[in-house]
Amino acid sequence: MNGVMNTIAKLAKTCTLRLTLDKLYFILSDKVANGGVSMWCELNQGNFFDEFQLEGVSAENNEIYLELASENFSRAFKTAQNAKAVKIKLTNKHCPCLTVAVELPSLSSSSRIVTHDIPVGVIPRKLWNDFREPSVPDFDVSIYLPVLKTMKSVVERMKNLSNSIVIEANLNGEMKLKIETDLVCITTHFKELGNPPWVSRDGSQNPTQERDPVNMAEARIDIKRLLLFLAGQQVSPTKALCNIVSKRIVHFILLHEDVSLQYFIPALA
Repeated sequence: MNGVMNTIAKLAKTCTLRLTLDKLYFILSDKVANGGVSMWCELNQGNFFDEFQLEGVSAENNEIYLELASENFSRAFKTAQNAKAVKIKLTNKHCPCLTVAVELPSLSSSSRIVTHDIPVGVIPRKLWNDFREPSVPDFDVSIYLPVLKTMKSVVERMKNLSNSIVIEANLNGEMKLKIETDLVCITTHFKELGNPPWVSRDGSQNPTQERDPVNMAEARIDIKRLLLFLAGQQVSPTKALCNIVSKRIVHFILLHEDVSLQYFIPALA
């Protein structure tokens, strides 16, 4: 949980925490159409909590949506790294708070408990539709990413030369990271990355199947936003992939055994 919270704190200053009976979601829903990035992180609560009780708005809408400062939540979990137990509950002190009570090991028989009260905003039911899961865009190319540390070191070197970076990929498992300025053009090539087998919800194959495998799809994005995403990773994903909608959006998906994270970066005009 600590690694997940550190990642989210690096990607979003404030986020929405959605609580349901079986999952927790951390959501950043800046409108991609208006040039903002968005994020959708999903955790199975059963992998993190021994006990979990939730009383939402009603039996039919048994959910809670909270707005909070990611850094505050992340800081609370830093003290919990060696904890015997951690309890999280929604409380009403001077304002609505998420109270994180951390029981720390002690040399004496009495336990030490550190409590963090994190102020939150309770999001009313009428606004919940603003925080629904983003749909996977109809992409031109989907490709597995190279090792994220390698990709990060390449992008770090490129960021001193340009504010934007072009990501290109095809269905032959090839990917390029490219910067172009008046003075210089630098391209890093990755090969044999592999392409994920996508099947759409109606069971048909993704339209990328009709695409010429060597044709590159490309999008130019803000290099700082890409670096923020790569530098923020505290979760070692078992799978990392990238979907490109040409000249419109780059969609990253990181999968770990108990966490999935989606991150959308819009293309620059």
